[in-house]
Amino acid sequence: MKEFSVIIEKDEDGYFVASVPALHGCHTQAKSLDTLMKRIKEAIELCLEVEKPISNEFIGIQKVAVNA
Repeated sequence: MKEFSVIIEKDEDGYFVASVPALHGCHTQAKSLDTLMKRIKEAIELCLEVEKPISNEFIGIQKVAVNA
């Protein structure tokens, strides 16, 4: 069993979007968190079939304010 850090965001249309930094191009979206978690597990399994994960350690998230 291998664990991956997953980043989850909510887009402007209300969809939850999940991405896995250790697997390039590994992402999915769904309207509910329950569905999103099922889909990201499937996406990880598919990505692992064709790609070796990069080694990284999740440290955290920091908000940064800039003048826009």
